[in-house]
Amino acid sequence: MIDLRSDTITRPSAAMRRAMAEAEVGDDVFGDDPTVRRLEERFAGLFGKAAAVFVPSGTMANQLAIRAQTEPGDEVIAHAESHVVHYESGAPAALSGVTLRFADGPRGTFGAEAVRALVRPRDTHYGPTALVTVENTHNRGGGRVWPIEQLRAVREECLRLGVRMHLDGARIWNAHVASGVSLAEYGSLTDTVSACFSKGLGAPVGSALAGDERTIARARRFRKMFGGGMRQAGVLAAACLHALDHHVERLAEDHAKARALADRLARVPGVTIDPAQVETNLVYFEVDPRFGGADTVCARLGAAGVAVLSEGPHRVRAVTHLDVAADEVERAGEVMARALA
Repeated sequence: MIDLRSDTITRPSAAMRRAMAEAEVGDDVFGDDPTVRRLEERFAGLFGKAAAVFVPSGTMANQLAIRAQTEPGDEVIAHAESHVVHYESGAPAALSGVTLRFADGPRGTFGAEAVRALVRPRDTHYGPTALVTVENTHNRGGGRVWPIEQLRAVREECLRLGVRMHLDGARIWNAHVASGVSLAEYGSLTDTVSACFSKGLGAPVGSALAGDERTIARARRFRKMFGGGMRQAGVLAAACLHALDHHVERLAEDHAKARALADRLARVPGVTIDPAQVETNLVYFEVDPRFGGADTVCARLGAAGVAVLSEGPHRVRAVTHLDVAADEVERAGEVMARALA
């Protein structure tokens, strides 16, 4: 089976396992795990932030960012297709007591004018707009990298309106490699930034959230409240440090594999895909209804030896990653073409 369901299915390499086995550990809830502290300091430094907190998942990182920067009854602006809307189990309402107001725009992006139109006026009838979230790269936008000038314009509008901003950077590493924009520049355009180590970077567990000291202190308290406090977490942090050392720049290989797969799928009758829109490692394509829908297509491809995900009635997602080589992706493209013929 060639597994293209997600970049979360990667397994730690032998070198990463050795780093985990040799990690110096303590009790992270007490703040004395040296490997976790080293990871948090490095992560904060990469994005030019004062502090960071290590957490089990990207969902927790996003939800801590929301809870630490809002109060119950506040409103948060997010793109209608964003991860915090679709894949976090209603957590903004359940954990932070906030409501979401949806921005719209192509492939998961929006502009300063959308923020200007959605921020509530200061009036007792409305829940105050406290936070704007952006997702880079944007998952349901097909791995879209936010244009840096557009991101900067949104940031400037947030500053003008006195609204904080969070960057859901689960795949910010991919955005950095694809665009050449530094992590520090991305960090300078937002109050908080989260990133995942267990997707393209291949670590088994872990994300982090960075920001100013006060915000991260609040996030650390809420991490404990939400059940995310970990003890000898240095074994996990060591995997993340190894990933930062060895697996960031190689993401360009995943991007090249994704473009090659998109080029092959574009030649399959009944498949709709624009290879030019494949900027990173996510490949989304639409299948003709005569194939029976995305679920049927995924089952057929799975039976043929390629695992992919259904993302809508006729939309399918394939993801290239560390655990699939270029020749495997090429073979997957041929298998998919034959199965759909």
